[in-house]
Amino acid sequence: MINNAETANKPAVELEHVSKKIGGKTIIDDLSFKIYGGEVFGFLGPNGAGKTTTIRMIVGLMRMTNGNIFIQGHSIKGEFKKAIRQVGAIVENPEMYKFLTGYQNLIHYARMIPGISKARIQEVIELVELQDRIHEKVKRYSLGMRQRLGVAQALLHQPSVLILDEPTNGLDPQGIHDLRNYLHNLSREEGVAVIVSSHLLSEMQLMCDRIGIIQKGKLIGVETVSDFLEKGASKVRITVDEGRIAAQVVKQKLSIDADVIDETTIELPIDHEKIPVIVDTLVVSKIKIYSVVSVAKSLEDRFLEVTGGKSVE
Repeated sequence: MINNAETANKPAVELEHVSKKIGGKTIIDDLSFKIYGGEVFGFLGPNGAGKTTTIRMIVGLMRMTNGNIFIQGHSIKGEFKKAIRQVGAIVENPEMYKFLTGYQNLIHYARMIPGISKARIQEVIELVELQDRIHEKVKRYSLGMRQRLGVAQALLHQPSVLILDEPTNGLDPQGIHDLRNYLHNLSREEGVAVIVSSHLLSEMQLMCDRIGIIQKGKLIGVETVSDFLEKGASKVRITVDEGRIAAQVVKQKLSIDADVIDETTIELPIDHEKIPVIVDTLVVSKIKIYSVVSVAKSLEDRFLEVTGGKSVE
């Protein structure tokens, strides 16, 4: 087992001024950040931001133009074998031999890396809960089962860094819940640095300890999910008798744009202390108010704020 106290002090993955140019165009622009053992790190970016390109450079599938990437202190440029030995990854979809069983696939991958025992193979099978189906051919697996088999394959050599690109693809709600709990346990109990990318922002909010957001190849910021959500304007949801009229009132008298959720509900991007002013304005305008509720900001809300409404990659 990896010592959490040791991994907490030095970064498991470190990007230093990483840039990538293709055909004279800058795709990744001077990225620098650190990821530590014992955390689940979410990597987010709008379409075309460079998220997948960055992941490909971390795992050595694409060369960087400038800068360097270190994995457990080993440079991807100068010590590639030592660096990549620390990494387990699924980039995009896991590729399996469908005519083989799940177990045969794992045996095949295990032969590529010295020192993987049958006991370790059985351990990862149980970790991803495929023991009941592992001897069936992969062509009979659902997409979610193949995803779990891919995670098992990525964990065979006990990496200290696990990179999963869209790991929840094909999983049902229970499967997503189980994967989330497994990744939490893997990071906390084994000290593994888990790097996850996903378009399911609601799931990233539950899964990740910290997130990093890039846009147009540049780093917007890296912070804990809780700190990120606390920033920006708050939202208040008000139930009234006439939603559209209430929205017009706050627009005309307070210059605040309210979203009309339905015929009797409006939502306003205001801080908590401004609620009395809104209520007074609506009451004076003879709008009946039935409830006022602060709305917790979601990761999707904040993501769209900082990226200017761009969709996640």
